[in-house]
Amino acid sequence: MAQWCMMGAMYFTDRGIEELEDRRGDEEITFAWLADELRHFVDLNPEFEVPVERFATFLARLDDEDD
Repeated sequence: MAQWCMMGAMYFTDRGIEELEDRRGDEEITFAWLADELRHFVDLNPEFEVPVERFATFLARLDDEDD
């Protein structure tokens, strides 16, 4: 069952996001570093190519007006 947070439902898969925030929440990174890490992840896990592509596109277009 989903737990609710300010952004909506919190799902079981959010645990990884929470771990990322807990472990590295105070660090600052560049988008170049993030892009490199996403490429590395997809190289190791090609089955996640489409979701990673969608996530990268989502981040790239955050400032775009909604269509």
